[in-house]
Amino acid sequence: MGAVLDDLARHWPLYAAMPFIAALIGYVTKRVAIEMMFRPLEFVGVRPVFGWQGVVPKHGGRMAAVATELLTANLLDVKEIFARIDPVIITRELEQPLLRAVDDIARDVLEKHQPRLWEAMPTLAQDLLIKQVQAGTPRLVRDFLDEIREHLDDVLDVQHMTVERLTRDKALLVRLIRETSRPEMAFIARMGIYFGFGLGLVQTVVWALTREPWVLPIFGGCIGLFTDWLAIKLIFVPREPVRVGRVIFQGKFQRRRAEVARQYGELIANEVLTVPNLLDAILRGPKSDRLVALVERLVAHAIDERASVAKPMLALAVGGRQLREIKHAAAEKALVQLPSTARHAEGYLTEAMDVAKMVEQRMLALTPIEFEGLLRPAFRQDEWKLIAVGGVIGFVVGELQVLLMLG
Repeated sequence: MGAVLDDLARHWPLYAAMPFIAALIGYVTKRVAIEMMFRPLEFVGVRPVFGWQGVVPKHGGRMAAVATELLTANLLDVKEIFARIDPVIITRELEQPLLRAVDDIARDVLEKHQPRLWEAMPTLAQDLLIKQVQAGTPRLVRDFLDEIREHLDDVLDVQHMTVERLTRDKALLVRLIRETSRPEMAFIARMGIYFGFGLGLVQTVVWALTREPWVLPIFGGCIGLFTDWLAIKLIFVPREPVRVGRVIFQGKFQRRRAEVARQYGELIANEVLTVPNLLDAILRGPKSDRLVALVERLVAHAIDERASVAKPMLALAVGGRQLREIKHAAAEKALVQLPSTARHAEGYLTEAMDVAKMVEQRMLALTPIEFEGLLRPAFRQDEWKLIAVGGVIGFVVGELQVLLMLG
């Protein structure tokens, strides 16, 4: 015992530093593990072994599929979202852009397909014809919305859109997970400090009694391994609140359900299910051909309705085949102009659909296991690698401590 006390007296600064070094090991290994989850976005190193890619971007496709499954199965009702759009309000919001678009479409189509007839018409007659077509625009908008609502599953594949968006934009997927779990990541790092300091006290006593060189690296490795594993577990468990005396224990992620639901809803509404993204999915998604057919039918019907009085004479002057070409060209141009026209009502559409509120409310209704599924896949995949890295870093730092103590 005298030798132990003598060694403590001679090397007390090093002994005093050991718990703090252990706390530092705990913190550093956690920060490294966290960053390895998200960075780098692309593989860095020499494939296939020597290098690293962040766990989330590396498994982006699978994680995007998991997130999308949760989103489409539990958090969203796309039909309900589109049902919130009021045809009267959307027509009012788009009145001037629609009139300009119809004017542009009509003039362009007639000039290309019937240049002689169009040029032969007096300017007043041209303007009257355009106004006649414009008069049917509100009805066309209402019919378009009704058709979209009725055949939404035929023209929009939300699951495909979301998976493609999250897979293509790895930074967005990382942001979606990282922003909703930022407090959990900070919690992991803090737990590394506390657990590391506690284990460091034990490490100090064992070293003083044994002076065994393997004590420090083994303890360092254990600190890295155990604190990584425990911190990740404490994020999710216990799922339900557990009271121990006056203290209530619950996984940190579960405790933050209301905050996470709000953040996740806002991210989905602002980054994924935006009006431009939905329009792009409808116009260019795997079901876009069905939308083209729908618009062609509506435009053809609108032209027939507007020209009902003069239809026999119009068909005689233009020809049945050319009239069909005019309808087809008008539908194609309407589809091209749809995104730029709809942009004028983006504010109303975003507010009316209120995707963020729907996602938030439905997330609050999830079971604890379903809610855990929002974040858990990000940790589960390659989790052992993150914990192992913590152990290796802890072992190396422990070995450096030995060199310092015996130097």
